[in-house]
Amino acid sequence: MTQRELDMNNLPAHVAIIMDGNGRWAQARGMNRLEGHKAGAESVRIITRAARRLGLKYLTLYTFSFENWNRPRLEVEGLMLLLRRYLEGEVDEMMENGLRLNAIGDLDRLPKATRKLLDKTMDRTAGNSEMVLSLALSYGGRVEILDTCRRIAEECLAGKLSPQDIDEAAFAQRLYTRGIPDPDLMIRTGGECRISNFLLWQIAYAEIYMTAKYWPDFDEAEFTAALVDYQGRQRRFGRTGEQVEVSAR
Repeated sequence: MTQRELDMNNLPAHVAIIMDGNGRWAQARGMNRLEGHKAGAESVRIITRAARRLGLKYLTLYTFSFENWNRPRLEVEGLMLLLRRYLEGEVDEMMENGLRLNAIGDLDRLPKATRKLLDKTMDRTAGNSEMVLSLALSYGGRVEILDTCRRIAEECLAGKLSPQDIDEAAFAQRLYTRGIPDPDLMIRTGGECRISNFLLWQIAYAEIYMTAKYWPDFDEAEFTAALVDYQGRQRRFGRTGEQVEVSAR
């Protein structure tokens, strides 16, 4: 059986990635967990560059979950330092390649220095339009949905929104990801088979690709393999396969 080649005319518009396995990658090598996160930061650079070269329009990376605040203090501090170094080191390349940086999550929980640099980087790249790179920071899918429900309730109480006008589109416009299309493909590395509270509303019809590769080992070849696998799927959205084939003619 021959390996399928990547079809450049059938790429997903939006890829979301759960970057799992940094700590286990490091532990398997007798290193501390932060060394794994450092190696994982290099994979972020590799995959972001690959996505941009391929012409993807949206890339969302699960960088730091709401639950990750419960990790040991030194690991959390180290992760925030790595984030600041990443932002400082990548902003010029973002500008050169037309990347707009976006962030989703409970950003008010970020340390002041981290939030200030994040806001500065987003402001600087705001005019770019080649690709939107979204970092999910202090992010939890359930928290996002609860925040959206509160926002809708407040608008209803203020008379700005009628309950009869609340539909899927209205709800989506009040999520952290408003203005960004739902992911077509969600990738999870690290060998786990769960979605870990990531984009619970948005991935309702995303294709899911899971690999045993730890995130620091996830390279451009593995990314391409995920895209090729995606292109072999038939996206039915509740219809039958026959209906999809007829509509494609």
